Amino acid sequence: MKVLVVDDELVSRQKMDRLLNGLGYETQVAAGGVQGWEMWQAERPRIVITDWNMPDLDGLSLCRRIRGVTSEDYTYIIFVTGNNEIEDVIAGMEAGADDYIRKPFNQGEVKVRVKAGERVINLQSKETVIFALAKLAESRDEDTGNHLERVRYYSRYLAEALRQMPEAPAGLDGPLVENIFLTSTLHDIGKVGIPDYILLKPGRLDDKEFEIMKSHTTIGFNTLFEALQKVPEATYLRVAAQIARHHHEKFDGSGYPDGLEGEAIPIASRIFALSDVYDALVSKRPYKEPFTHDRARSIILEGRGSHFDPRVVDAFLACEAAFIDTHERYRSER
Repeated sequence: MKVLVVDDELVSRQKMDRLLNGLGYETQVAAGGVQGWEMWQAERPRIVITDWNMPDLDGLSLCRRIRGVTSEDYTYIIFVTGNNEIEDVIAGMEAGADDYIRKPFNQGEVKVRVKAGERVINLQSKETVIFALAKLAESRDEDTGNHLERVRYYSRYLAEALRQMPEAPAGLDGPLVENIFLTSTLHDIGKVGIPDYILLKPGRLDDKEFEIMKSHTTIGFNTLFEALQKVPEATYLRVAAQIARHHHEKFDGSGYPDGLEGEAIPIASRIFALSDVYDALVSKRPYKEPFTHDRARSIILEGRGSHFDPRVVDAFLACEAAFIDTHERYRSER
């Protein structure tokens, strides 16, 4: 990741440059605000570390100029300053800075500040890619409306409610909750591989067509799993692949594609299964009118222990008001 260092003091500039190179970053160095502005316009580095006090164009002005440019790629800006007054920190943040480093700086502090910037930038990139892929799958089905928005919020509410239970599922921590929220939109990515005559068929599918339709789970899994092989540390891709493959599994083992039973089904998939079914029940489809929340609730309770994990159903009962609110907020007539 490129880091632009902007500082009019030679010694400070060189020290920061060497430090960042030692941490493995590619650097560009500007000897003042004007040169830094020109280099940023030409190269668009994702992280800028700039001195505050510079004679030609100070750090505040440089920051405002960068923030004044509309760009799809966010620039993370860190001030390096000897100004320790809280008013100065506030002024820097109001100008658009994301963080600051006090002079004299050391390697440890620079490392953690820049790593924080990397996390923000990577999150933005991750969300953009996931959203684009999800919309690709959604574009094949004209009846989904705001389905993606609704199910991701339903899933977050369920996961948070589960975490509050005395015997919360193992591994259901904060990062997993956020990954479920982020990646559940990819659950039907495999539908891009289903022929239109099946995917868009207005009537009931015959047995052969249904078998083909069920393959969207494995198509989606294979696609996401291949991506995971390229970046094994990307846990969000692992969660996305689990949801894509197993969101039609049932707690009693009667689902597909693998017939998994009980806790052999990943917790992310067990959570999403209820979210997906609830949204299908309360939404209008070519083959049905929308059910009321109470009717959908009754169907979900009937499926407790058979279709759904009993604890996930209990979590649903604990947060059903949030389900109703989300359905109303993202209601779609399309």
